Amino acid sequence: MNAGESAFWLFSLQFYRRPGVAEVCLSLQDNAGCDVNLLFFILFLSIHERRLTADEVRCIEACIGDWRRRVVQPLRAIRRDLKGGILPVDAQAAEALRSAIKRDELAAERVQQETLEREFPVASTGARAAPRVAAAANIAAYGAITAPAGTLPEAAVNTLLTALAEEFLT
Repeated sequence: MNAGESAFWLFSLQFYRRPGVAEVCLSLQDNAGCDVNLLFFILFLSIHERRLTADEVRCIEACIGDWRRRVVQPLRAIRRDLKGGILPVDAQAAEALRSAIKRDELAAERVQQETLEREFPVASTGARAAPRVAAAANIAAYGAITAPAGTLPEAAVNTLLTALAEEFLT
């Protein structure tokens, strides 16, 4: 890890590259209202043997929710609106702006992650549990407070848990 690099940020970059993870995360974000950074954070905690309750996940969500709603989501919406251009604006000009906003969105997500890592240190967040147990419990706790049905889609959860196990728990 380079000086100044966040362990959580590095985990997120590595995890997001796992087969199927990006697609599942985008689907959960768009269809289930999930905050992928928060989802990754609870998985990051799980590989450090930290199990969360729904109340603890709610507390983490409350800490970062304003940042996501006021900064990350608006940047994402603008970036998505610019995809393909907006007439009569020159397509190249719109794409250049879209690229700049994409960089800003990524920077905003990194700020969110660094805030989560600072505000909820691994050693003092949650209770100690085996990583696989913690991962399943943390996702269930997150689903309980986020998903309309109280749980995240089983196929998505399985993809995330499998990718986590293959990359970090072997």
